[in-house]
Amino acid sequence: MTTFTDRPLEEQISQWRTYVRRRQVLHGPDVEELEGHLREQLAALTESGLAGDEAFLVAVKRMGSLDALSREFALAHSERLWKQLVTSPDAAEESAKTSHTETLIVLGLAIAAAIAIKVPTLFGLRLDGAEMFYARNISLFVLPLLTIYFLWKRGAGVGRGLMLALPFVAGAVLANIFPFQKRSDTEVLAVLHLPIALWLAVGFAYVRNRWFSSPGRMDFVRYSGELAIYYVLIALGGGVFTAFTMMMFMAIGINAQWLAGDWLIPCGAMGAVIVGSWLVEAKQSVIENMAPVLTRLFTPLFTILLLVFLATMVWTGSPINVEREVLIGFDLLLVLIVGLVLYAASARDPQAPPDFFDGLQLLLVVSALVVDGVALAAIAARISEFGFTPNRVAALGENLILLINLAWSAWLYARFLRQRGSFASLEQWQIAYLPVYPIWAALVVIVFPPLFGYR
Repeated sequence: MTTFTDRPLEEQISQWRTYVRRRQVLHGPDVEELEGHLREQLAALTESGLAGDEAFLVAVKRMGSLDALSREFALAHSERLWKQLVTSPDAAEESAKTSHTETLIVLGLAIAAAIAIKVPTLFGLRLDGAEMFYARNISLFVLPLLTIYFLWKRGAGVGRGLMLALPFVAGAVLANIFPFQKRSDTEVLAVLHLPIALWLAVGFAYVRNRWFSSPGRMDFVRYSGELAIYYVLIALGGGVFTAFTMMMFMAIGINAQWLAGDWLIPCGAMGAVIVGSWLVEAKQSVIENMAPVLTRLFTPLFTILLLVFLATMVWTGSPINVEREVLIGFDLLLVLIVGLVLYAASARDPQAPPDFFDGLQLLLVVSALVVDGVALAAIAARISEFGFTPNRVAALGENLILLINLAWSAWLYARFLRQRGSFASLEQWQIAYLPVYPIWAALVVIVFPPLFGYR
């Protein structure tokens, strides 16, 4: 195998090799064979007089015609590769300066998010006395700052920033001027749905001008999944840190519960969103490898759970309880299953043939579809017997949205397994359907409170 003395070129080859190895469809010998082809192309191109960066770009593009993964690599990194052809030799030093600047910006925004959740206490709104105020505004303490980070990161202009500020301003106004009755159903619905609606604004900032393209939305799906993993890991570490903090102060006779409840937990929860997003942007390979593994682990577990639940329900003849907490739990379960399907699609090679895991995914989707149908029947029966309430209408709409998604996903999965359709059509359907959820959430926040008299 040819070895190049050009260190930057070897670093590019190493990055390409790392990228290909993360794809589960290739194993060690396959990667070595592909790398051999790549190096042969590089040797021929450098002998013809091309510089190292130019030769690498052309070689990866040519490899795209030989292997789908190389083509994917070329598409994913083409912007960076073209920039390498026009940047100066000091680009590495400039990149280090940018990384240092980004670190400072991220820390500043994380601190700002931590401070934001404490600002209401200056006006007498304590965490332990104004729970619903904090619940309504929880997303407004951090998501605008996260959007600012992505606007800076993507180099967006002031006009785009002002446009994306509008949904946050509207959310803040609606969450705080609606005359909700104390702990009313519409207030709880607003608490649950406002973060989902505002997450769409974060998505627009994250993908910049690529929201209406499937790759752009899929990138946002990957980011959302990886952020969830990072956030859980940070939360676990934060829990350990908080426990040790309380233990140490307790050892000297001081109760530090106020420190944990008023400062460490709320401030850490806000700052962790910014820090977690920064870590996702850094593309730590361990998380990129962990996410598909977790998807393959939990897909069979949730499939078994749904099948056992359906069998038990049929055996006992017990209907689904349509109380608010139960409906929320079922909707979260179905959304999680849709998320598993989405993330499995994001980690899969669209060109690979159907395999056992695809069949398992179809079984999961069909099981979720049956559960959703049973839940819808229970909600419809409850509405016909006792009339409309905010919770029932919201649950009805959300389950109908999930039903459409799951039903068409099952159809596309079945066609793919029978080799009558492509996996790309399933992926495109999931991505195209994605905005329906935040749009419905926005309708619940804006329309439901006045429609049901804020009760």
